[in-house]
Amino acid sequence: MRQIIARLWYGHNKLVYLLLPFSWLYRLIIALRRYGYKKDIFKSFTASVPVIVVGNITVGGTGKTPLVVALAHFLKQQGYKPGIVSRGYGGQAESYPKFVNANSNPLQVGDEPLLIAKNTHCPVVVDPKRVRAVQTLLYRFACDIVISNDGLQHYALARTIEIAVIDGARRFGNAHCLPAGPLREPITRLRTIDFIVCNGKTQADEYVMNLAAKRFMNVAKPNQ
Repeated sequence: MRQIIARLWYGHNKLVYLLLPFSWLYRLIIALRRYGYKKDIFKSFTASVPVIVVGNITVGGTGKTPLVVALAHFLKQQGYKPGIVSRGYGGQAESYPKFVNANSNPLQVGDEPLLIAKNTHCPVVVDPKRVRAVQTLLYRFACDIVISNDGLQHYALARTIEIAVIDGARRFGNAHCLPAGPLREPITRLRTIDFIVCNGKTQADEYVMNLAAKRFMNVAKPNQ
């Protein structure tokens, strides 16, 4: 099944044209949804500390987790106390929110949050409802900045900085939104992103992690 989807999204398959009407409907829905949050028709939660969202606009892994780990280490070096939230994809906890530590069961919290917890030693909370995850994190821990692993399209959580990670090899496939292509949002969404990190070969309009460092240092300094 994955091979069929890969050929459809990243090849030149004429079956894509049969799915385009559904992609147009999908784009309309996400555009209306984003407009609703922009105009406060739908309410977003604004945390008391800066929130950095690391996500992507395509389906599948692009290398977000290693970037979250690197970012957490960088922020700690700058004197911050970061906390991390995640949806916990792949985990099946009996209840949420769920705290993650080095001894957590990956079947409950997911592989990626466990990897993050082990490699950052930061507080990590998983919950499909990211707003609740952030609220729980800030209630239990003295964090002065939050990193959201994924959640670029989760507009219920307001964010200070958005980082999009791009797969340098596969990039955007056929450039169509779901289900005709791999895009969760149109490529034009990248115009509103603060930083674009390419996992692989970069292009002229893309930024890499070291170019973003100065911006991170200017995010609401913690109290000394």
